Amino acid sequence: MQDFAAIDFETANGQRSSVCSVGVVIVRNGLIANTFYSLIKPEPDYYVWFCQEVHGLTHEDTDNAPVFPGVWQQIEPLIERLPLVAHNSPFDESCLRAVFRVYQMDYPDYEFHCTCSASRHHFGQQLPDHQLHTVAAACGYHLEHHHHALADAEACARIAMRLL
Repeated sequence: MQDFAAIDFETANGQRSSVCSVGVVIVRNGLIANTFYSLIKPEPDYYVWFCQEVHGLTHEDTDNAPVFPGVWQQIEPLIERLPLVAHNSPFDESCLRAVFRVYQMDYPDYEFHCTCSASRHHFGQQLPDHQLHTVAAACGYHLEHHHHALADAEACARIAMRLL
């Protein structure tokens, strides 16, 4: 796959619609061509301790952030006609579908590919697990700032460029 958009969401709570940040990495002709990152005011707008511990984001970070429809208006032209890639894509796709539903936006049935599944197929039991940082390292990429949406999207893109 030479052209795609790697995407990663972080959530504020257990609701899939509670996206509080998004990272997107656009790959064209096998090279990273563009990146996008934004904080998002989550819906519903509350944080649980576990999510804060994972990504470090709090109300203070997102109280003045744009709501999802405004952020998606910026992302949509970047990803037009591109398949989406995510590590554990069922999670990110379900977040995207949920937040589209909350804001009553028409979901365009994006094509998703999963680098976690690709890793299981490619590496099998050669790896201790198929978590993003483990797979990135196996693909020769050092992931810094794990659970920052843009850093995770870039790691996913690097994995996809190697495995998909």
